[in-house]
Amino acid sequence: MGTLTRARYSGSYLLGCDILGDGLMMRSSRSVVSTAVGLAIVGALVFSSCSSKSKEPANTLHISSIAKIKGLDPVLAGDDLYASEEVSRVYDTLYQYEYLKRPYVLEPAIAEAMPQMSGDGKTITVKLKKGILFQDDPSFSETGGKGRELTAQDVVYSFERVADPKLNSPGWWIFDGKVVGLNQWHDDMVKAAATDYSKPIEGFKALDRYTVQIKLNQRNYQFFYVLAMPYVGIVPHEAVDHYGKDFVNHPVGSGPFKLKEFNPSSRLVWDRNPTYRKETYPTAGELDDQKNGLLSEAGKTLPLSDRIVINIIEEDQPRWLNFLSKKLDVLVIPKDNFTQVVGKDDELLPEYKNQGMILQKTPLLETVHITLNMADPVIGKNKFLRQALSQAFDSKGMIDLFYNGAALAAQGPIPPGLSGYDPNLKNPYLQANVAKAKELMSKAGYPNGEGLAPLEVLSQSDTTDRQINEYMEKQFGQIGVKFNNNEGSWPQFQDAVKNKKGQVWSFSWSADYPDAEDFLQLFYSKNSSPGSNDSNYSNPEYDKLYDKALTLPDSPARTVIYQQMVKMVNEDCPWIPFAHRVWHVMEHPWVHGYKYSDVISNRWKYVGVDPALRNK
Repeated sequence: MGTLTRARYSGSYLLGCDILGDGLMMRSSRSVVSTAVGLAIVGALVFSSCSSKSKEPANTLHISSIAKIKGLDPVLAGDDLYASEEVSRVYDTLYQYEYLKRPYVLEPAIAEAMPQMSGDGKTITVKLKKGILFQDDPSFSETGGKGRELTAQDVVYSFERVADPKLNSPGWWIFDGKVVGLNQWHDDMVKAAATDYSKPIEGFKALDRYTVQIKLNQRNYQFFYVLAMPYVGIVPHEAVDHYGKDFVNHPVGSGPFKLKEFNPSSRLVWDRNPTYRKETYPTAGELDDQKNGLLSEAGKTLPLSDRIVINIIEEDQPRWLNFLSKKLDVLVIPKDNFTQVVGKDDELLPEYKNQGMILQKTPLLETVHITLNMADPVIGKNKFLRQALSQAFDSKGMIDLFYNGAALAAQGPIPPGLSGYDPNLKNPYLQANVAKAKELMSKAGYPNGEGLAPLEVLSQSDTTDRQINEYMEKQFGQIGVKFNNNEGSWPQFQDAVKNKKGQVWSFSWSADYPDAEDFLQLFYSKNSSPGSNDSNYSNPEYDKLYDKALTLPDSPARTVIYQQMVKMVNEDCPWIPFAHRVWHVMEHPWVHGYKYSDVISNRWKYVGVDPALRNK
């Protein structure tokens, strides 16, 4: 669900990838390998010590995360890929994406049908399915712990929580300025001692038990996508009231799984929700899905797994060795192991094919980039400095070293596959031209870096991020720029970014929804931190074009505006975009139903294992 967002930050959260993919080996091979082996042994011991397979259901799926999970409240987790994947296990949204189809197509989840829209495009009506139940939980005291039916009022309440200033949701941008009366309600609640959810909002109404009405200030062609984002997972007020501040650790939803175990720094366990609505594996998809065996699950009841175990393993090599030892079922191939597994023909080597292992290659709807913080008085006020940094950076070298060449060099923020992407675009400040970068440094007032204090670089405290920083230091050192590294955990990193700290950091934005607007909103001034515009870019002319584009359908006229916006961003350099990646994902032969997606956050309900084949 990008996000900081869902969005969707970094690449494949569950498959064991870091913020920029798999690491660049900058230190001596001996020190890195010995460290990795030591970590692998520790990782394997930790994994085995906390996982007793003899007590697990036979159909248990084992996957991994690379980051600590900050919490399981959808209004707070939707901006974080790692956490948003988790909340999507337990919370339903009105809509979701058809699992197998590409391009992505919305379909009803707990809604009865696709939304009805008025002629002027400003009023949206959604009918809910009847009989959707929240999972059993002690918070439902009136029913003795039995989960009650989900209603339209729950939808309104959940939407209002996104707008509640007391919660300070990073997802506020999805509604900000768009819903009739919501901004006034938001401003009133800023002044109030406590949020009053009983105060009516014209734009959010429960017309009856199963009908939700949304009124927009103006037509918005991307708004339907919002109704499938993790931010708007439907929560019951009883659970929020019962658990209070600890609700973030006690998710209660109507989704396919229930939380069994939650240690945010090491392990999560999800069990099948016995009261989950009737839902089945899809019967149609792309042409290759039948050939790849994906439709063999057609019509089966979801979720396919009785249990999902997520082990948090931060380093690449322990994850890789756990996969090889069959303790993980699916994994993105780490950079340092890529050539051991994938041949020059971009296919698995025979020794892995002969084991029945499967390789999926998926272009991601994402852009990997370096953020330059425009809120910083040094970076933000000096366009020549930003242009110099961009011009000095070698995107091709980064792609070759980090991704084994499995990425397309970026020329702007929009990835291929979305309207507005221009395959002929050449960014004038992404030419890896050191001589030109030095000229720009002189224009910036820092010839050869003289007079420029070391830039503060934010990063996570893991091996891969250290290697990324070493590569960046080498690139920018060519023009006299030095770094001071500020390392921390993923939550600490997020906190620093949201509070506009730091000057430079590496990041990736993966699509919340299949529209380029999800990438262009990252530069809209109203979305500045703690919103999704973490570069804190502000350009009135850009904002005008963005507002205009929201009122247009996917069309040549909108594409022209999108491309104008991209040129503005490329000129001002709040980002150094450098890659659109292709994931190489391995799965063991006993995994079935798996198809990678960087947009579908609830995709794991479609994945199961064959216990007999795994044991064999």
